[in-house]
Amino acid sequence: MKLHIQNTFTAELPADSNETNIPRQVEKACFSYVLPKQPSDPSLIHVSEDVADLLGMSHEDVLSEDFLNVFSGNSLYPETRPYALAYAGHQFGSWAGQLGDGRAINLTEVVYNDKSYTLQLKGAGPTPYSRTADGFAVLRSSIREYLCAEAMYYLGVPTTRSLSLMLSGDQVLRDILYNGNPAYEKGAIVCRVAPSFIRFGSFELFYSRNDRVNLKLLADYTIKHHFPDIKSEGAEKYLEFFKTVSKTTREMIVHWQRVGFVHGVMNTDNMSIHGLTIDYGPYGWLEDYDPNWTPNTTDRQNKRYRFGNQPNVALWNLYQLANALFPLINDAKPLEEILKAFSSDYETEYLNMMRNKLGFRIIKDQDAVLIESLTELLQLTETDMTIFFRNLGIILKEDSDVIAFDKIAEAFYNKQNLEESVLDNWKIWLGHYSSRINEETLTDAERKEQMNSVNPKYVLRNYMAQLCIDDADKGDYSLLNELFELLKKPYEEQPENQKWFAKRPDWARDKVGCSMLSCSS
Repeated sequence: MKLHIQNTFTAELPADSNETNIPRQVEKACFSYVLPKQPSDPSLIHVSEDVADLLGMSHEDVLSEDFLNVFSGNSLYPETRPYALAYAGHQFGSWAGQLGDGRAINLTEVVYNDKSYTLQLKGAGPTPYSRTADGFAVLRSSIREYLCAEAMYYLGVPTTRSLSLMLSGDQVLRDILYNGNPAYEKGAIVCRVAPSFIRFGSFELFYSRNDRVNLKLLADYTIKHHFPDIKSEGAEKYLEFFKTVSKTTREMIVHWQRVGFVHGVMNTDNMSIHGLTIDYGPYGWLEDYDPNWTPNTTDRQNKRYRFGNQPNVALWNLYQLANALFPLINDAKPLEEILKAFSSDYETEYLNMMRNKLGFRIIKDQDAVLIESLTELLQLTETDMTIFFRNLGIILKEDSDVIAFDKIAEAFYNKQNLEESVLDNWKIWLGHYSSRINEETLTDAERKEQMNSVNPKYVLRNYMAQLCIDDADKGDYSLLNELFELLKKPYEEQPENQKWFAKRPDWARDKVGCSMLSCSS
């Protein structure tokens, strides 16, 4: 296994002068050197060969002893020195101070085909940022992260990637429901891949400490290596950087809303400066179209991170990043203009995204009203978002409202007992929708093809992940393999996998891991 290693982050940015691996406040440093904890009996569960290809690794490489040892944290790749990032953040809207990589250790940077990637182990042991935690991860949360990152990539959603999933061979103590009943679970390690793991909170850390020197060092490094198209100097350089981060963050959120993904923990330390989905914890898929749903038990009361609030939270988080970058710019007005544009640009992009989901190529002024009335209708009764939009594509221009309704009825959880008024409202809306698609020049087949390219047939529903976890806990990884392959082609029909195009089963409605999840890992 031969990788092309580079270490720009550790070579160009300040390291923690204290190399003791105990929880503490780390001052005037972007990272701390730290070694992964050697697992007692590591074993490989799964590899994403597509990600291995990105890094220049062959099929033989990923099956090698070297691969197993390096990506379980059992040994170090030559000329690498692992490290954990320092960052701070706002959690659930409140300032949390220093956070940092509490259970993530960056192995190195790899360059292949002129692209740079950072390889990071999640669950490989404690760091100076672990606070009261042990730095390990368990199999259930590792499977969820491993599968979801790759599923999101194939959905076309900006995301970190997953290279490998390993068992450590060690037991990890976790209180899954935070109810005072901890139990031992299998330990696991995921290797995550991204251009970098720099977050909004990386800049907030230095701003909060009035450390302008390191704030500028980090910003200059980030722009030089990850935003090379920015050629301006002085304050304008940092404004362009912020504008780009704002744009890619907005685009990511539009994708989340398109596929019905709810992140669950949109703290500023979980926001990538690359506009990538990062840190898959208590996420969920919007099965019942409920904009007020959050998958996070910690967020159950306030619902800050609910589906419908994700655009607002992204903007709030960008305000915190703007504050952190302000000392490098010293002018609030251009920052405020970028933030103001976020909302208007989001509305435009959201509207166009919804037009695509509905099969509209021609832009009509009345589309916004039609879309708004649809999102209101979807909430009147429990409606599966994925099935609804996918089946909307099979409606024909000449279909009556009755025939059209029959085609979407599969999406309703209780279609036998729909209230008469709800049924009437659906038929009225479908009548308007029929008139609208009859204004399009696309044929029914062309419209269906276009809609199927943005409305996935298969997503990683929580109950699917839980079934996979239950099997894996018994040492059976066949379902993990099946789901991994299924989710690589989420827009294709895959008749052999039709059973996964189904509403959440009743047993999963309130089951732990299927409805809501904690941040327990």
